[in-house]
Amino acid sequence: MAIRIITDSTVDIADKYSDLFTVVPLTVTFGEKDYIDGVTITKQEFYQKLISGPDLPKTSQATPVVFAEVFRKLQEEGDEAIVITVSSRLSGTYQSACIAAEDFPNVRVVDSKNVSIASGVLAEYALRCAEEGMGLDELADHLAKKREEIGLVAMVDTLEYLKKGGRISGAAALAGGVLGIKPVVTARDGELAVLGKARGSKKANNLLIEQIRKNGVDFSMPLLLGYTGLSDDMLQQYIQDSQCLWKGHVDDLDCVQLSSVIGTHAGPGAVAVAYFKSHAVQ
Repeated sequence: MAIRIITDSTVDIADKYSDLFTVVPLTVTFGEKDYIDGVTITKQEFYQKLISGPDLPKTSQATPVVFAEVFRKLQEEGDEAIVITVSSRLSGTYQSACIAAEDFPNVRVVDSKNVSIASGVLAEYALRCAEEGMGLDELADHLAKKREEIGLVAMVDTLEYLKKGGRISGAAALAGGVLGIKPVVTARDGELAVLGKARGSKKANNLLIEQIRKNGVDFSMPLLLGYTGLSDDMLQQYIQDSQCLWKGHVDDLDCVQLSSVIGTHAGPGAVAVAYFKSHAVQ
């Protein structure tokens, strides 16, 4: 009996590992038209619509019915599963997975208490543990502890998308409302918070570097970078600026274009880093 790792589509994973996971999609709506995240709309198509369209799209959580369909197939194949979802404080997707899992004793649901690539590095670590033979309940308990060690820092071009999507308060959005200010955000207790602000992307990159250096990086654990929009130019500039963090520790940095649902709330022009901290959690 194998343990499969299931995620929702907000959980961004390095492309080279994507075939190893089962993904339950959320929905993105432009106007009156619904798109299934990663199924009926690609990331490139989404960002083209986001940048050119007049209105901000809406997102909908994955439903218990969709999760149950995945769990039923899994049960028929005789496998077990760990489900890793976006933070329950940011989406009802975790609750949907829990409702569906009530009828499937072979399924455990873990709230990542994080989002995007930070949920992704937890999923990648879960895959590693499952391959090493960790049991279902042991793995679920272990992930609930390890999620506290994950660091997420992101520079966004503006907080307007997060404010409009209800993922950050209007007062917090004012912190980045000045022209040329690049907010740096993090996940804290399952919610998004403004970590700092800088005038221009160069100084914002420095803020990201300072925060990661303060926490330290456990290079034996998964590490992932991501970006929103059609171009990864901002991410490549960040990688160049932050060579001091990675040089001598990793040969290559895994990078991924963030999913449609994440892009809806972050907006184009965001750069993010997710890692396991090497220092004690503060």
